[in-house]
Order: sequence, then C-alpha cells, then structure tokens
Amino acid sequence: MRTKIDVKAHAKINMSLSVGAADATHAMMHPIASMMTTVDFYDELCVTRLDEGDMSRYAILWHEEAPRKTHIDWPITSDLAVRAHRYLEAEVGTLLPVQLKLEKRIPVGSGLGGGSSDAAAMLLATASLFDLDIDLYAIAAELGSDVPFLIDGGTQLVTGFGENLEPLQYTDEAMVLIMPPYGCPTGEVYDAFDELSNPSLDLENVRAGHVFNDLTIAAKEVSQKLGEDLALVKLIAEQDVHLSGSGSSMFVICDNEMHAEALASVIEEKTGFVAVATHTIVPTNGLEKTE
Repeated sequence: MRTKIDVKAHAKINMSLSVGAADATHAMMHPIASMMTTVDFYDELCVTRLDEGDMSRYAILWHEEAPRKTHIDWPITSDLAVRAHRYLEAEVGTLLPVQLKLEKRIPVGSGLGGGSSDAAAMLLATASLFDLDIDLYAIAAELGSDVPFLIDGGTQLVTGFGENLEPLQYTDEAMVLIMPPYGCPTGEVYDAFDELSNPSLDLENVRAGHVFNDLTIAAKEVSQKLGEDLALVKLIAEQDVHLSGSGSSMFVICDNEMHAEALASVIEEKTGFVAVATHTIVPTNGLEKTE
C-alpha cells in the first residue's frame, strides 16, 4: 500500500533584514540577521512513496491560482525540491523512491523563498514517509540559507548564514503581498549591495522589531522599475511599503484582515499587480497522510 502526503510550502517574508559583508571563508556568502516569518500563501506538494526498486519521478507545474506563471524552464535536477530529495538519499545512503507533484503559487525571483520552502517541505515529507530519524536542519543548510528556517517556519530570528535559529513570540499580522510581473535576480542584487555599501550587521535593530531591509537600495539599483513601483504602491497605500528578501515582492502591514482585503483590491485596481491579502502563520508542517 503506497502512502501519500500533502504538504503546504509556505512563503516567507523578511520583516527585517540586515546584511553583512561577503565572507571569503564561506564562499563569499553574506551573513545575515533577519526576523523571518511565514505567511498564509503557499505552494502545494503531493509526495507519494513508491515501491522499492521504482524510479522516482517529479512533476513541477503552476497551480491554477498562481499569480504569475513564468516558464518552468530550469532543469528538473536543479529544482530545490528535487535536490532536497536527492540530498536526503545521499545522506541515508539508499534510494527513497517517491513521486512528487509540485504545484507552485509563489513566483520565481520574488524574494518570498518559494524554492527554499519547497525544499524544506520535501525534506519533511520524505523523512515522514520513510520514517527517517535524521537531522533535517543540517541537510537544509546545504540547500540554502532560507531552508533551515522553513523547516518549522513561524517567526524566528535567523543569523549567521541561515543556520542559527531562535524562535520568537508569534504575532498575527495582517498584510498585503504585492507581486509585480517581474523578478529580481538575487545574485545581481547582492553584487550591487557589495558595490554600494560598507555593510555591518545590525542585530540590535532586528531584535527591536524594526521593519527594514538592507537590500532595498541595491534592488532598486538593479531594477529601476522596482524603485518606481515601490514609490507607486506607497502613494496608493499611504503608508510604508517594504521589500521582502532581494525582491521583487513587497508587503504592507495592515491594521486587520478587513484593511488588508480592501487595500489589496485598491492596489490591484490601480497598478495591475497581483496583490494578496494574507497574514502571518505558524505552519503545522501540513503533513496530512492519505493511505
């Protein structure tokens, strides 16, 4: 009897993001201090355990409700969910045959951690299907700096290169996610950040709960359109608009759910961008087994 697990891979936003200088001892990665939180906007994975000896197979497509459907033109072996599965196989030293159907909502290049969340969800689902007693956080850290946080999600202080996690008190924040019809290349944004600034980590401001993003100026340098659109949304919302990660997605913190829904409608009408009323969430990991 095959066992199937459905998993929600929640998007993340950076409520605050302080970025340090590139570290030559860590492959020129940038250390961070960030208050990250998951939101109720997600990709969906359906993972089925196959019989021993079967070949794993993977299907990646856009969910019918996806706000921005770009071409899925990357090699299947490069997809973070597939890589997560193969990293897990390498770690345990045996094949773990599965069928994956991944339906994406989270846009590529949006700063919402879609690929990282898919990877975390794939680790959780595969470990559950095969009853693996294994340190998923160590494998997650090999896949990307956001992946360890997304194993549990919620609200956490993330430092170092994503491997240091400190759970923080959860507060339910209503907000609007705004997703322009273009992405921001993360590598280019960090390159621009290196050129623009003499960075130092500001852990104090992150711990204080201030909302800021050290990558905003660099992202606007990479994409002039992003700078214009941030200004436009701020004018419409009549309050601060924040970038998530390296962009291009933005968010506006709202007073309550009604405020978020009304503002999302106005932003969509006046910009043509996809705007989603949502809120922060503590995932239950979404592991719903179906025999």
